[in-house]
Amino acid sequence: MKIDNSTIILTGATGGIGQAIAQALSKQGANLVLIGRNKKRLAALKQALPNQDKHAVIEADITSKEGLNAINEWVRSNTKINALINNAGSNDFSLLTDRRQAQITDEIQLNLIAPILLCQSSLSWLAQPGVILNIGSTFGSIGFPGYTSYCAAKAGLHRFTEALDRELYATGIRALYLAPRATETSLNSDAVNEMNRQLGNKTDSPQVVAKHVITMLEKEISAKWIGWPEKLFARINQLLPSLVSSAIRKQQDTIHQYINRVSH
Repeated sequence: MKIDNSTIILTGATGGIGQAIAQALSKQGANLVLIGRNKKRLAALKQALPNQDKHAVIEADITSKEGLNAINEWVRSNTKINALINNAGSNDFSLLTDRRQAQITDEIQLNLIAPILLCQSSLSWLAQPGVILNIGSTFGSIGFPGYTSYCAAKAGLHRFTEALDRELYATGIRALYLAPRATETSLNSDAVNEMNRQLGNKTDSPQVVAKHVITMLEKEISAKWIGWPEKLFARINQLLPSLVSSAIRKQQDTIHQYINRVSH
């Protein structure tokens, strides 16, 4: 798609990755509809973007019926949308046995159900041709201790996006999936950052993810994993999962050391 002068909805706009995506898209000439739950942070982000008068904000919780209705009503009373980026997400690094049912439900709701419902709504107002870009995670392809429900949600988002793209064949709308690896945002606690350093897990800046978002939209790439060797491990895990399991078992003591630090 052509980004310049397009209108793009971005959820999770005020998070670390969201802000970097917003900056990158606005520099490319996009008109943005920034969605988040904090009105002040949305206003501050809009003010910090190039051509701030070209952008709009919607204060909405996308996990609620009211939030989805607010987005749909705004779109129908304003303008055609060329692309939807489902970027909002969260994770919680802890053992499944230490988590409350509400935490699990909320995580699945935000990372999987809300994007599915927003994609469904978008099919009634997204321009043709148009693009849906769902931001997933390497953990959607590699099950990792401490992230059980997050892995499940992102794996579901990957398969949902794949199925939707095939379902929309010949409609002029594409559904794309981008899977970042560990990224330097406030979602990661100090313990998680220290664990990644000790395990040698590389992390990317939000700006790196934003550059890949630009590439995904311009070239309409069906699916992409960011980072090496993560993209290799994702492929190996599909073909020979026992090899990846063996590698993770060697890290088990370190992983549990940091899980216990977060839990206690």
